[in-house]
Amino acid sequence: MNYKNKEWCKSMSLTLDYNNMMAEYVGEKEGFTVKDFNDNKKLSSFAFNYVKEHRGEGMMGWTELPYNQKEIVNDIIATAKDIKKKFDNFVVLGIGGSALGPISVFQALCHLKHNELPKSVRKFPKLYVEDNVDPERMQALLDVLNLDKTCFNVITKSGGTSETMSQYLIIMDILKKKYGKNAKDHMIATTSLSKGNLIKIAKEEGLKTFYIPDGVGGRFSELCPVGLLPAAVVGIDIKQLLAGAGYMDKVCKNKDVRKNPALMSALLECLAMKKGKNISVMMPYSDGLKYIADWYCQLWGESLGKSVDRDGNVVNVGQTPVKALGVTDQHSQVQLYREGPFDKVITILGVKNFRTNVEIPNGCDNIPDVAFLSGHTMGELINTERVATEYALTTANRLNYTVLLPEINAFTLGELLFMFELETAYCGAMLNIDTFNQPGVEGGKNATYALFGRKGYENTKKEMDNSPKKNPEYFC
Repeated sequence: MNYKNKEWCKSMSLTLDYNNMMAEYVGEKEGFTVKDFNDNKKLSSFAFNYVKEHRGEGMMGWTELPYNQKEIVNDIIATAKDIKKKFDNFVVLGIGGSALGPISVFQALCHLKHNELPKSVRKFPKLYVEDNVDPERMQALLDVLNLDKTCFNVITKSGGTSETMSQYLIIMDILKKKYGKNAKDHMIATTSLSKGNLIKIAKEEGLKTFYIPDGVGGRFSELCPVGLLPAAVVGIDIKQLLAGAGYMDKVCKNKDVRKNPALMSALLECLAMKKGKNISVMMPYSDGLKYIADWYCQLWGESLGKSVDRDGNVVNVGQTPVKALGVTDQHSQVQLYREGPFDKVITILGVKNFRTNVEIPNGCDNIPDVAFLSGHTMGELINTERVATEYALTTANRLNYTVLLPEINAFTLGELLFMFELETAYCGAMLNIDTFNQPGVEGGKNATYALFGRKGYENTKKEMDNSPKKNPEYFC
């Protein structure tokens, strides 16, 4: 196990390159200086101490996940082995953090065409993550599954998530009709141990159950059974994933902002917000890291988009997270990033060494505009284009910084996930907001409950009935 080798771990350390956030590279108007860091030392120190003092408390239970799950991890690994023996398909029923985390880790650490590989090559079950309630999507899933060889994992902490529980009701009904009392053998629940509806259902149905710690919210849940079980089922080394998270945690226990990548990136983002940079773009230069940007969008948007601060003041803070993919979006979004409004910070994710490479053969020697590619590799090309994008943004005075992974593996991905979680916690502390609630999400949920006639939401239904009716003149 490489993560037990200190030298190997050091060689796998992520690098935060924030040169292109500095005034000497993007100009005094847009960039920052060491003086800015010194002037905001009290702010960064406050954020560092706040996170340090509240570790493991309230909704910061996720900070201890790299250390406190030994027995749970062993249970997950044993369960995953059993699933591998019995099933060809593993289906996650979940939404939000219950889906985006598993999707991003699966994409990063498994073969990019995992589900399409023959079983003899794939070796592990196919993974499907159903994170929407589009009826056509549900039917399409059922059309491709052999239920005899399929295990479902329903994930919701509260057991009251309408989307996930509707999926559960549909699937369990099908399973019971087909397998009777043995339906439970095809379903695993991941939920709260102490509260909510799903734990009651799981006990009544006799389902194998994993528990989400009370201090872990959905968007911070990838490193608990929510994400660890799906990862283990498809053959990912979850011990190494947690080890990477723990390694980053130790790096970020340094109170010096210049030596703490999560604290530095949080400070840079907060300073950028003060300059009107209200859009945070994440642009991985790797298809493997493509869905890390999706996961980050929920983490950043739901955590920091708040109307009031801890003192009750109306602040309406937060950045709008945007996902992009290098080099694909060099041909779509970079035009806007380089020449549009000065309202963005671009976070580039790079990979130094790809797990495979493809040589570009000689050809078209009579066409210099094509022949120059000959003799190079696709790995060289994608990384050259990443550096070129950094240069193009910087020379246009656009704020950007790069997080560079030595390679993509379970350890470096654990580092990356934990760094972004800490960055979010630090940034929320700097903004003086509750990073871990999501009151804005509840409005849409409550309206849905009211429209479906759920008991207890009668007043909301009345409010909706009395709201202004749509004017037909405003349709075209």
